[in-house]
Amino acid sequence: MLAIAVQTNRTRHLRVTADELAGMVRRIGAPDDRIVVVTRTPDLPDVFVQVLHEEGGFYELEYRDGSAARHFVVELDGPEPVVEAMTGWARGAAGWDDGLDWRPLDLGPAPEPVPPLELDADERRQLEDRLRLTLACGYTDRARLAEEAADHLVSGDRRPVSRAQSWQLADRLWLERVGEQSGWIGETDPERLTRAFTALETAGITAREHFTCCRSCGQGEIWDAGDPGARGFVYFHHQCTEAAAVGRGLSLLYGGFDDSPETTAEVGEEVVAALAAVGLPAVWNGDPSHAIEIRPLLWRRRLV
Repeated sequence: MLAIAVQTNRTRHLRVTADELAGMVRRIGAPDDRIVVVTRTPDLPDVFVQVLHEEGGFYELEYRDGSAARHFVVELDGPEPVVEAMTGWARGAAGWDDGLDWRPLDLGPAPEPVPPLELDADERRQLEDRLRLTLACGYTDRARLAEEAADHLVSGDRRPVSRAQSWQLADRLWLERVGEQSGWIGETDPERLTRAFTALETAGITAREHFTCCRSCGQGEIWDAGDPGARGFVYFHHQCTEAAAVGRGLSLLYGGFDDSPETTAEVGEEVVAALAAVGLPAVWNGDPSHAIEIRPLLWRRRLV
């Protein structure tokens, strides 16, 4: 798998193979399928490679490496040199861009500088603390983080953070978190949890991470979230994730779709077994009315 995200007109994919990336490039040309955009995982601001193609025309290949001054384009006759270049970029291969007649892309006048935030110390701390918690949870992306930055301090008609300011702040904190996670070695506890949930899903238990805002919404929506033939469910909601991110462990909510205590207890036992299989400690007394707790837990969920 390549450490990339691929966006087309139709779909978004994470960690595709080189063959899958090549297939998406060779396919484009139809009016509703004209572009392939590739970014790193984790995403880095203004770093990407993309190709645009309409049937009968050139393949317009672009890459950007952090600023408008590092944005280049080349027109190619067929898909194969595009596949080679994009795959080399995705792998971080030295000289991936050699041999192509790149030219700087004219993006027009430079945008106006983003004015500094006019926030007092308390508001700035409140906003940055909220965004850092969202990043620590690990289920956001740059666009959603910027939206949260723009909306968090809104009160009535007052919007103290503009869209441009929100993107600038979000990207600064995003890169701060990317720097932190670059030092994480090996499989993390959230990645073990994902393996456990994947196994439960295969075994007929609807398993959802970071599912809905709260328990009330989760209990109402989990019934329609999975395979109609599932026997039961397990999930944790946003508030559970935030608790885990600040070091308080993770609560898992579970149950049987027949709503019986017996099935709920059986699902609980399966969840505990799945956690044990990936090396996560479960605290549960066997009572189907009690949540399953994972603790101790080091919540390091990698951003993508």
